[in-house]
Amino acid sequence: MKSIAKAVLTVSFLSVALLTAGCSNTWQGVKSDTSKNMDKAGDTVIKAGEKMKSD
Repeated sequence: MKSIAKAVLTVSFLSVALLTAGCSNTWQGVKSDTSKNMDKAGDTVIKAGEKMKSD
């Protein structure tokens, strides 16, 4: 009985550890994508402003 409980506890801890690592990687990806998109949006606004200024 103790070995079954120990196995269940071990699997539970490993699952939590893997889920936590996965969420961390996902969050890093979201931050990276958002940063890239904000840079592109900023560049687009600057180009539009320059175009309006030259017209």
